[in-house]
Amino acid sequence: MRRSSDPAPRRRLLALCALATAATSVGLVIGSYDGGGGAGEGQRAGEGQPPGEEQRAGEGGRGDGRPRSEPAADRLPLEQQVGQLLVMSFDGAAAPEYIHRRLRRREGAGVILFAKNAPNANALRALSASLQRSAGGGALVATDQEGGTIRSVAFAPPELSQARLGTPAAAREAAAGAAGALRAAGVNVNLAPVGDVAIPGSVVAGRAYPGDPAAVGRLVDASVRAHSRQRVAATVKHFPGLGRARENTDDVPVTIDAPRAQLERSDLVPFRAASRAGAPLVMTSHALYPAYDGERIASQSPDLIERFLRRELGFRGAVVTDSIEADAVLARSNVAVAAERAVEAGTDLVLMTGSGSWNEIYPRLLSRARASAPFRARVRQAATRVIALKRRLGLRTPTPPRRGVDRGRGVNR
Repeated sequence: MRRSSDPAPRRRLLALCALATAATSVGLVIGSYDGGGGAGEGQRAGEGQPPGEEQRAGEGGRGDGRPRSEPAADRLPLEQQVGQLLVMSFDGAAAPEYIHRRLRRREGAGVILFAKNAPNANALRALSASLQRSAGGGALVATDQEGGTIRSVAFAPPELSQARLGTPAAAREAAAGAAGALRAAGVNVNLAPVGDVAIPGSVVAGRAYPGDPAAVGRLVDASVRAHSRQRVAATVKHFPGLGRARENTDDVPVTIDAPRAQLERSDLVPFRAASRAGAPLVMTSHALYPAYDGERIASQSPDLIERFLRRELGFRGAVVTDSIEADAVLARSNVAVAAERAVEAGTDLVLMTGSGSWNEIYPRLLSRARASAPFRARVRQAATRVIALKRRLGLRTPTPPRRGVDRGRGVNR
């Protein structure tokens, strides 16, 4: 994932007690919006159900992974359905007014936060609460908390990287610690765990779980389930596997030139485990996999997303891109064209790590949806999956804002 240029050093503060103490106050902020959201009334989302059952209910139970149209999505005008596909970013510990405006108008599903946005526990709690107020309690608030040096919330666990977690018990404990601290601070999506099977010299060797494909699959399973118990969405990445790459797609185009049989025996094993565990999110890679698609990178390939991830692996959650600003993406097109291709291929959420990308992507997706009935249906399908994810997390289902509120498109000024 391309990270915002943030020179501030990561600090390891003893703030976990403060985070835990604040869990009640943050819960009150989010809980005040729970009425009418599906979760939060009676049974909490996911309680008493096997992993993934809440996703099946939200999608209408189709066996091919394609959701039936859901009233919650259909109630939204097209402008707001498109908004449910976009995860935004910004600079600073306080969100700019244009972020709040988009959330109020339902023209963004939520945000991704980096270290620059979370200098300390108090700032993070205040920020997440302000975002939920603007979103009516329906914002996805994501961060990248793998462990080790890959921790956007530097004062929260886990301190150990995934590469040092060799047993399901260790993976479970690390994931539970991370998810608990994040939830206390108002973060409900973790862009972890890494599900790649790393070969020697891999670019993700220091970030991936150790062991053979079956062992990595067991560790991914443990992490996904531990996150779920804390009501934080785990995101298994980077489908269909970046463990053979020696360079980062953030920096250069990458081709994984391995035979299909080899990929399925190795790289794809943890993603099968993730699907069985009911993972709510899978992040696609920006690498090219000629064994499946010789022209389109994974994040833009219907062969990989619709035909393999959904039909072959049975994944029923939401698909999110890696950073749409990665150099492997920009080598092929601008961000707006890339986002359109990704959504058309079956992506449900476009992850924008550049603060200005919304201004290019949102108008492009909206224009295409207005002009094309098939693309409009794809947007509705994606918005339905995102709403199902929000319900699973106990967030409020998005509804159209009041008439006359925040007219006009917000831009970065």
